[in-house]
Amino acid sequence: MSYKSKEFFVKSEMISRIHNFNAGPAALPFPVLQQVQEELLHFRNSGMSIMEHSHRGKVYEQVHFGAMELLRELLGIPQNYKILFLQGGASLQFAMVPMNLLPSDGLADYILTGLWSEKALKEAELVGHPVVAATSKDRNYAYIPKQESLKLNPTASYVHITSNNTVYGSQWSSFPAVGEVSLIADMSSDLLSRRIDVSRFGLIYAGAQKNLGPAGLTVVIVRNDLLEQCRRNIPTMLSYRTHAESESLYNTPPTFAVYILYLVLQWVRDQGGIAAIESINRKKAEALYAAIDASHGFYRGTVDRDSRSMMNATFRLGTEVLEKKFVQAAKKAGFVGLKGHRAVGGIRASMYNAVTLETVQTFVAFMDEFKTKNRD
Repeated sequence: MSYKSKEFFVKSEMISRIHNFNAGPAALPFPVLQQVQEELLHFRNSGMSIMEHSHRGKVYEQVHFGAMELLRELLGIPQNYKILFLQGGASLQFAMVPMNLLPSDGLADYILTGLWSEKALKEAELVGHPVVAATSKDRNYAYIPKQESLKLNPTASYVHITSNNTVYGSQWSSFPAVGEVSLIADMSSDLLSRRIDVSRFGLIYAGAQKNLGPAGLTVVIVRNDLLEQCRRNIPTMLSYRTHAESESLYNTPPTFAVYILYLVLQWVRDQGGIAAIESINRKKAEALYAAIDASHGFYRGTVDRDSRSMMNATFRLGTEVLEKKFVQAAKKAGFVGLKGHRAVGGIRASMYNAVTLETVQTFVAFMDEFKTKNRD
């Protein structure tokens, strides 16, 4: 049986698109890639590429502010929040959040659910006094802590979580109640994949290379009152206030990445919005996890069922040798990006928005066939 994906004509040549399960940079919607190709040399009758336009010019400004407006519409972002387009990925946000919002004599609560929340904590330790309010490290991050296990401090400057954990494959299905304290979330791997109530958060940040667009762009959504609280004794470029006041045009933004974000947002809108995207994502996750659960132990999920991620399904096979064989066979069949993160091993299938239901169903068929051929 052939699992190869659909073939497409590009510049009159037949190419084969493979099934992309990479964790990031990840798959982009094919219609977006086609539009980028069509507009690459000659954007909107301007005689040049969007990459060549000044970020101060009207042509790029239409893209820049169009992306902000559409993101606000799709996510239902209230008017008392600013949208920032920054650089440096989520890794820079690990430092910018405490630099801006954690006083040197203050404390902040961090809930640890994986590698990236650990890295966020490490950066905060350089600035102030972060406190671990809960952690699931005791079971190798196989679950999301329950509300009753959280040891939150009502005087904390903020509570920080990682909404989806790409390495370990867990996800907050519902967000923690934190009282009057501002909730801050790294949503790098699930922003735009499901409906959220933005008003529950003081600040959300996300590297774009999962669901939003290409690597190089970071989206920050921050409530206005937090902007007023930002510390002033930090470098200009690391201040949220700088970028909010200049509409993310203080310096040259990653213009090409913002352009692709704009196209991705239009694609999401055309699919029926985030509600429609979420429905498809749930079907993808249900199909893959059903295959794991029905394998009678041949495939073993690494996360508690109530903590499983819709975005990153992680599982193991009986031996590392068999896992290596699985990855090799999958690649030969047209599936890439399945090797687990180097910190944990195993298998990881990342099912971001641009990964189609058809791709996941085809992968499930491959899994079933591989199990039949390799079961002892």
